[in-house]
Amino acid sequence: MKSKMLLALFALVLACGTLLAHHGTGISYDTSKSVELKGTVTEFVWKNPHAHILFDVKEGSGNVVKWAAEGSSPTKWGRQGWTRTTLKPGDEITITVNPSKAGTNVGVVTKVVLPGGKVMSRGNTTD
Repeated sequence: MKSKMLLALFALVLACGTLLAHHGTGISYDTSKSVELKGTVTEFVWKNPHAHILFDVKEGSGNVVKWAAEGSSPTKWGRQGWTRTTLKPGDEITITVNPSKAGTNVGVVTKVVLPGGKVMSRGNTTD
């Protein structure tokens, strides 16, 4: 009986550690900074645990830089008006992200201006 309780306690601690370890936006991204980019969507990934927007940004020199932006879960974004077809390859967007602390071309989405001008931001949508 004692070994079953110990095993159950170990499983509970392990499960809680896994749940808490997932949410590390503040660890990976610099939430004190924002970067606004104009780009062309190459892929919109609508999958758990987070949706992702992959897009190309053309620099002033003409070079194309690939970026990725992490969004919220499809369920949460769905409640805010997003759908799996909100973005499609070729869409021109203006996107604001909190950049990666590692200095890579990755960020977490704070705002997206869609091709028609609709603004999708963290927590709400506006026209």
